[in-house]
Amino acid sequence: MAIELPDDLIVLERSAWEEIQAGALSVDTAQAVQERIREFAAESGESRLAVEPELKRAVRHPEPEADAA
Repeated sequence: MAIELPDDLIVLERSAWEEIQAGALSVDTAQAVQERIREFAAESGESRLAVEPELKRAVRHPEPEADAA
């Protein structure tokens, strides 16, 4: 079952992914993502270890939109 990720967490991970691709990931960006993952996991009752891979999958390998035909 997919985890419903909040928009702000996706935005943070997208920023981190852009920095990773540019070879310029900062400690501040990485820390912000990890802190928000922990917060969301606590808020939602999901495991942090389940949230993080779902987030990476959503940002790095997004599903095509249904109406994009």
